[in-house]
Amino acid sequence: MERPYIIHMFTPGRQMSPFDINMAADAGYQIVVPYTEVGLEAISGLTQDTIFSRGPKGTARTGIFIGGRDALLAADMLDRAKAAMFKPFVVSLMADPSGAYTTAAAMLACVEAALRRVRGGATRDGPTRALAGQSVLVLGGTGPVGRIAGVIAARCGARVTLSSRGGVAAADQAARETGQRFQVELQGVSASDRAALRESLAQADVVLACAAAGVQVVSADDLVHARRLKVAADLNAVPPEGIAGLGAMDDAKALVGTQALGIGALTVGNVKYQTQQRLLLQMREAAVMLSFAEAFATAQAVLAERAGTATPS
Repeated sequence: MERPYIIHMFTPGRQMSPFDINMAADAGYQIVVPYTEVGLEAISGLTQDTIFSRGPKGTARTGIFIGGRDALLAADMLDRAKAAMFKPFVVSLMADPSGAYTTAAAMLACVEAALRRVRGGATRDGPTRALAGQSVLVLGGTGPVGRIAGVIAARCGARVTLSSRGGVAAADQAARETGQRFQVELQGVSASDRAALRESLAQADVVLACAAAGVQVVSADDLVHARRLKVAADLNAVPPEGIAGLGAMDDAKALVGTQALGIGALTVGNVKYQTQQRLLLQMREAAVMLSFAEAFATAQAVLAERAGTATPS
């Protein structure tokens, strides 16, 4: 009898996301088991219960998914699960708290593609490193998606500022904690008033709107100050739009009132969905450990295939 595909889904929260459960089932996992209120200290024991009960052959059909809402805690839980395993008892691992890893990866892959369009596409030496040297402003930068979007951009060579409507102290703390955890340089800035926001917009090449749904963080009047802006991306699909004039379906479309290209929430969401689906399928094919770096590479591949080009470097 062939053993079923099982995925164990751990979250520190009170419930596992139905979105992630649906995605796991659609990826072919036959048994999907959520575990709630799982703390970091429980991960090693749960992981070893997972690997020892099925034997070396069964581990090939077993996966662990880590959810929750804390992007840093999820990374720690992923590392703790990896450390609890040893050959031949190794199962696939994936973290995607609140969809933050796959959403941030999809967002940055879309931005990167739009920047290449702004800069005229690939150079003779291959695809441009589009984010390198760009000034990236992350609005809603203290949330899980904003933090990871900032990390990915920084790893690509961008100068990244995490902005918070809670003030400079909250932004600085998020930048410091996130930067230390993932070994990148991030800055914090306040967006608690229009003057502070507009000053940040005036220095930005790229704006990533990662704030709460249904909240407009950049008005048409604010956009007047974004004179350097090349690309803006918005994750808010709930009216009003997070960035004025940027529609949810926009795909590198000219943003009214600027010289920039706009990327909407549903455009990012389509790439996010494909990215998460591919990662879950990878978990069934081989023992892998998947975090936001692998999500970003996968999102890049999705867009490269759509464009009929090689994966960007």
